[in-house]
Amino acid sequence: MKLFHSPASPFVRKVMACAILRGLEGRIEPVAANPHVSPDVLLAANPLSKIPALLTDEGQAIYDSPVICEYLDGLGDAAPLFPAPGPKRIAALVMQALADGIMDAAVARRGNEGTQPQDEGRQAFSARQKAAVERSLAVLEQAPPQGLADIGAVSVACALGYLDFRFAHEPWRAAHPKLAAWFEEVAASPAIARTAPPQG
Repeated sequence: MKLFHSPASPFVRKVMACAILRGLEGRIEPVAANPHVSPDVLLAANPLSKIPALLTDEGQAIYDSPVICEYLDGLGDAAPLFPAPGPKRIAALVMQALADGIMDAAVARRGNEGTQPQDEGRQAFSARQKAAVERSLAVLEQAPPQGLADIGAVSVACALGYLDFRFAHEPWRAAHPKLAAWFEEVAASPAIARTAPPQG
């Protein structure tokens, strides 16, 4: 399988973390692709020019990260990350959606703040994204994940890692001690430690 990726993407990290947890890392070939320049090889796998995009061994293109992760969950022999239909599955999917929303907001904010000039409209946009992240962290603090047992927990770990990566000047741990304790616990696991974004 080929995974079109950028090492800084939290959504790519989520896919690779799932692959490690499912024992599939060795079956995935990373292919660097810059979605901002829309290379033909990426467009062939995802007409939206977004990463991650997975090309299966059979040639099927799969996107985006929630769908790729669910596809990978059907492979391998490790414990599944997507619970069977029922309340546990819904809870895991809702947590995944919340974490993906944090990542969406943080990525959008970073892109927006890299654009000049920072007029009133851009400042308002960034403030809205920051507020969305803060509200989401508050919700997670009330009921943090447990281990890395499902796709919701994996997604939250990748979201928090992205905040550390891109917004280290805005520490979140002091206001969210239960969430911080959980993240410290899972950060050393191979799925999270080996997928950390490049520093520098």
